[in-house]
Amino acid sequence: MGGMPVNDMPWWRWRSNVRSALHMLSDPVFQRDVWLAGVDGYGDVTDAVYRLVEDTWLDHWSAEKYVGTIFRDSQEAALVDTAVLRVLRIMHQVGPDAPVAAYLEHQAWPEAVRAARDAHARLAASDGEEPDTPPRSLEVLRIMTRSA
Repeated sequence: MGGMPVNDMPWWRWRSNVRSALHMLSDPVFQRDVWLAGVDGYGDVTDAVYRLVEDTWLDHWSAEKYVGTIFRDSQEAALVDTAVLRVLRIMHQVGPDAPVAAYLEHQAWPEAVRAARDAHARLAASDGEEPDTPPRSLEVLRIMTRSA
């Protein structure tokens, strides 16, 4: 998100939060090495889901509502909707306070990771960024969304 043209989307801070969450949810190596290992500064699965839906209410309505404000086009919105639905389904099954391992071991987790990866890759590419860089810490996200 360092190279993201933040000022070209009206609700770029929300886009930044959604992208950060999708990035973490889409990276199994990050999940193992950071979330499962309990590394500070990145939150956990519940935190990522919260960033994904807190301002956007994507747990209540379609991302299509935000085309032109958070998402550039209907394809981005459709990919985000798919990721949100898959991740939320698992969260409702294991519970928001479940340990990270409960998510990572869930039978549908690989499918949720793939959906998050598809959405993350599309949003990163649309913002002119490389989708395969490691996720940034929450402190970096806070700094980036304060400046611009």
